[in-house]
Amino acid sequence: MAEETGAPAPRRRKSLWLPLGLVAALVLCAAPVGVGVVVFRGLDSPAWPASPAAKAEPARSPVAGDAERVTATYLRDRIGAALTTQGRALLSGDQGGFLGVADPASPALATLRAQFTSLRAMKVTKWAPSADSLPSSVGTQKWRTLVEVQHCFVEPDCKPMTITYGTVWTDTVAGLKLVGVEPSMSTYDGPRPWEVSPLVVATGKRVVVATTPALRGQLRTVLTEAERAAAVADRYAVGGPPPAHYEVFYAGTAEWKRWFGGSRPSWTAGYALPVGGRQVDVVINAAAPQRNNLDDLLRHEMTHASTMPSDGFPTSAWWLVEGIAELAASGGAAPATYEGIQEVRKVVKERGWSGPLEDLKIADGAADWEVAGAYGIGYLAVRQLAERFGEPDVLAFMKALTHERMPIDEASREVFGEPWSVLNAQCVAAVRAAAG
Repeated sequence: MAEETGAPAPRRRKSLWLPLGLVAALVLCAAPVGVGVVVFRGLDSPAWPASPAAKAEPARSPVAGDAERVTATYLRDRIGAALTTQGRALLSGDQGGFLGVADPASPALATLRAQFTSLRAMKVTKWAPSADSLPSSVGTQKWRTLVEVQHCFVEPDCKPMTITYGTVWTDTVAGLKLVGVEPSMSTYDGPRPWEVSPLVVATGKRVVVATTPALRGQLRTVLTEAERAAAVADRYAVGGPPPAHYEVFYAGTAEWKRWFGGSRPSWTAGYALPVGGRQVDVVINAAAPQRNNLDDLLRHEMTHASTMPSDGFPTSAWWLVEGIAELAASGGAAPATYEGIQEVRKVVKERGWSGPLEDLKIADGAADWEVAGAYGIGYLAVRQLAERFGEPDVLAFMKALTHERMPIDEASREVFGEPWSVLNAQCVAAVRAAAG
């Protein structure tokens, strides 16, 4: 599942996260942008199945009368060679070599130029593209194929992330050239910001922050606050050491609706989601800090990044996930001084909330006070556990529940030495007592 967090109107932040199985069922409907592109036979399957035996055969130049597969195999090898050259050029800082794969008369050139600048600014350390599927004819002298890229930022030896996107190629007098580049079409995390937006980047000791040129003036402020937030988020790392680095994308209005698929609930101010390897990206809505504290919001979201397993959180742990993020964001504020306490009172008194914690949920169209109240309930429950058992045990409980996927009662007995039914009742009582 993908973890996403956002912001209530009158206060700080709210979070949303969806199971990957559910999100994968949501089809991203962005139209391909490749030049001369027609509907491909399917993003998940090539026009012909590519077999290891077929790939092992040397591809010869096709001649008149050859089957279409012969041409496709030959083109696949030429495309692969062009991509390999392009990847090396990116890593060496050779912009001309990176752009050389594109037809100068096509929109692909401008796309690649922007990507080169953004990727270099983000300190790309690995870029290994491949095109294993056989290309499909999409018009006269045009072929479409999928490209998969394993890539890393900052870390030379990271566990790479992977994206897959469509490309369109054509024969020119200068040889086979790229004429169309489509955004990656993952249903929950595409397109990545650097694919579709020119980025300006600031890098600190622990954080890379990227935004658009229009928001360049806010970049240093976001980086300063993110560096401070990283020191807090590091302390809450679950399942291993803290992230080697954090990536924060600061989104304008248009980018917020497009980056990583867009389509977040209106109350969301930020979110964190796993993007492959061990990386969890954080996205902040630039409009949200007008009604949210940027420092709190970054601590909240970056704590998600330091606690999240690579496959996301189970939905049943929503209260725990958000409660720990709120603990980091608020610094363990007493119930009376917690910013969301009024909304908690409203949920408890007007809605009659009485648990259990695992049933705590937020609808996409929930009112701001409902969202803030649900977050506050999670926070107060986690604070109750931390006061009784200490934060290390709470984090161990989170690891058992979200990384090791233990049943909640088994995790509770193993970490706290008590059945969950008892602790749930105590947490609910603590929340209701704090609500007055």
